Amino acid sequence: MAKYIARRLIQVIPTLFFVVLTVFIIMKMIPGDPAMVLLGPQARAEDIARFRQELGLDRPVLVQFILYLKRVVTGDLGKSLIYKQDVLSLILERLPTTITLSICALFIAVLVGIPMGIVAAVRHNSFIDLIVTILALIGISIPIFWFGMVLIIIFSLQLGWLPAVGLGDPSKGLWDVLSHFILPSLALGILSTGTIARFTRSSMLEVLNQDYIRTAYAKGLRRTLVLYRHALKNALIPVITVIGLQLGNLLAGAVLTETVFALPGLGKLMVDGIFRRDYMLVQGEVLFTAIVYIFVNLAVDIAYGLVNPKIRQSYRGV
Repeated sequence: MAKYIARRLIQVIPTLFFVVLTVFIIMKMIPGDPAMVLLGPQARAEDIARFRQELGLDRPVLVQFILYLKRVVTGDLGKSLIYKQDVLSLILERLPTTITLSICALFIAVLVGIPMGIVAAVRHNSFIDLIVTILALIGISIPIFWFGMVLIIIFSLQLGWLPAVGLGDPSKGLWDVLSHFILPSLALGILSTGTIARFTRSSMLEVLNQDYIRTAYAKGLRRTLVLYRHALKNALIPVITVIGLQLGNLLAGAVLTETVFALPGLGKLMVDGIFRRDYMLVQGEVLFTAIVYIFVNLAVDIAYGLVNPKIRQSYRGV
């Protein structure tokens, strides 16, 4: 297993380099001069030239990339042109909000999606299976921002049960904070709920058709024991991978959710940086999100190796 983890860590290095290169190229391909955008159309040519020199935009592209790569390796993502603050410190300030939102959304998705998939598989080709499949497809297809606004209209404006925007005040108690995360977590988790439900259903159906399940029934074991101790235990192995990947997708999907619900997280920071043409902030946050996604996938691969005996056995002789 140690050899498997070491190999996966080595494979991450070229992926990280490719991500840094891709982010750098994409930012260079965006039309417009950051110096002219920030200084305004009335800025003098010498001021623009001085500002470009301060940002290092007057150097050759290859030199810019090498310097950028050196900064990234040392943890320097640059300085925000609008906030006048290190990009990494800005990201770390907003990161807890996004992580809390993503974990809450994933918790809802797992809590609802796995039981839906199990019920649909057990009642295969029944009316319940049809309903679960339709609901899962709807969850995958619904736009997050549209569903978020629907939740605000129903549960906040009409019923008045839950707050619509903001983080809440910790001094007013834990419920005041949690209540502000319920609606955005539901909006963000709807996509993952449908995905997890579909994968759980497919995995359960595959396991239920195996010979050892029929043998367990033939031995006279109870249905609940066969389903939850034998079938579900093996069916959840590929589902674990899907759940881990969904966490990375939730971090990326938080951009729309945080904008709709006015949550001060990474998504809202990204939108502000885009509209205010803060290319250093956008570049740093895109890179940070991509790196987090890579390491989430790495953690999923390692977890999959821990729960899957076949992977551990395959690397014992390497």
